[in-house]
Amino acid sequence: MTTAIGAGSQVPETALSELTPEQVGHLRHFANLLNQPANDWSLMQGKAFGQDDFGAYRFQLAFMAYGMALTHAHRLPAAPGVFKPLFDRAIEKMLLPEVWIYWKDTSRGGAAFNEHLTDSYHEEYNPVARDNIMYSAYVQSMALLFNYLFDDDKYAQPGALTFSFFTPFWGGEEKRYEYDQNTLNEHIYWLMVENGYLGVPCEPNCIYQICNQPAILGFRMHDILTGEAVADEVTEGYEKAWAQFGRLDENGHYNMMMAQDSKAVAPNSGNWPWVDAWCGSLMNMWNRDFVQGNYPDQITALVEKGKDGAISVVPGEPFVLAGNTVVLDSCDHGWVSVWASEMGDEETLQGLMTHADRYMHPKWRDGGLYYPRNDELTDAEGNRTEMEPITGNVLLAYARLNVKDGFWKLYNEPWDRSHYSEPALTTVAADIDVTRAYFDRDNRELVFTLHRRDDQNGDGVVELSNIDIAGQTWTLREDDRTVARGRRGAAVETEGVEMTRRGDTYILGCPDGGPHRYTLALEGAPTERIES
Repeated sequence: MTTAIGAGSQVPETALSELTPEQVGHLRHFANLLNQPANDWSLMQGKAFGQDDFGAYRFQLAFMAYGMALTHAHRLPAAPGVFKPLFDRAIEKMLLPEVWIYWKDTSRGGAAFNEHLTDSYHEEYNPVARDNIMYSAYVQSMALLFNYLFDDDKYAQPGALTFSFFTPFWGGEEKRYEYDQNTLNEHIYWLMVENGYLGVPCEPNCIYQICNQPAILGFRMHDILTGEAVADEVTEGYEKAWAQFGRLDENGHYNMMMAQDSKAVAPNSGNWPWVDAWCGSLMNMWNRDFVQGNYPDQITALVEKGKDGAISVVPGEPFVLAGNTVVLDSCDHGWVSVWASEMGDEETLQGLMTHADRYMHPKWRDGGLYYPRNDELTDAEGNRTEMEPITGNVLLAYARLNVKDGFWKLYNEPWDRSHYSEPALTTVAADIDVTRAYFDRDNRELVFTLHRRDDQNGDGVVELSNIDIAGQTWTLREDDRTVARGRRGAAVETEGVEMTRRGDTYILGCPDGGPHRYTLALEGAPTERIES
């Protein structure tokens, strides 16, 4: 498949409207979690032991980052200052040993699907050296997304992605493995090639279709940055490699995994909703016709309608392995919501959200909205109430923030280079919510909406960049009242607003409360460089 490049720098229709209070609340909750101190995982612990299951910290962090990427691209394209610090925190937390040290044990094998190969495995501290695509691809794609979204090659510097572990109590000397976004990307690429493009295993000997999709996203971001075509090569190879096995099982669901040694394919035998939903929501970015063509039949089998517009997910069978029922966070309601959002299935998405709001106890905490953990499958009336941390913290938020074909557009309609020199909100104080932010090229206007909160600490300012580059003069209106004027290189004239200039950056003070709606209109020819 050859990637179709579209015009990705015009104002998306989804950016014209303001975020809802719920969407703002979800972003606030992301910030609350990401700003917790290192190794404080409050509200993020799931049912399973360690970090082995589908609700692990790595998945919560990665899909917070993906959700922010989609929100920035499609809803707040002129507000990098909202997302960049949080994205950076997500990557920092992904590199903490608590997130990846599970691999030391998982790498040795001994599970039902690889115990016959245990003698060929060894304890591996390096979490990206082999297999473990369920971690490495998320680090790779997050780092490359950071570079693409914020035009910042921080993670391209040598050693920027370093996995380091040391404890004085066991394990010997420090374990330290240094990578950057490019060396990690190339390493994963060669693992993919060496396995005939079928994919890189997660646990040893287990190739999941789902977990190789983030690597493809990473390859695509790398290609946008470098002009290469690695993603095209990998997806074409993937299509050919899986053609002989089939991506769907006999019931029309995505095949769950393949054994690396025998090439035996494991179908979705338990009718587990997360398999279809997780895979479909990601694969849509590069294989849209296939994914959307199969969606109607798949979704019909996985959901059921309830009262007054509510829709719930039909749970799959218990996951039994080697005679043991596996305790895990299935995240069915969350993944199906994410899937419906990517498909643009508004009826199903709204029904799932209605059910969640009615039966899954949404809660506001420190300005953030989430759904707290609940291990009870149903209430007394039989309504599904189970809520895993990844669903309550991340997936329902992601689904609310996403747009139809959100990942497809991110993959196929990238911003052009001029986007990064357009006027934008590059720093946003912690006590300010940004509910709208876009630059209209045709009208040469930066449009944004701010709300200053009294329940958050902050200095109430935003920094606006690339203003003098974009025009000779400008006028700022706040709530339809002209409050400031400026000319390239000159002091700001203000009336009833706090605003100062520093080089090509303007510092704007936001009044209490809100919403305050701003339009900064530019006139005169742009320039390429501003002298401070």
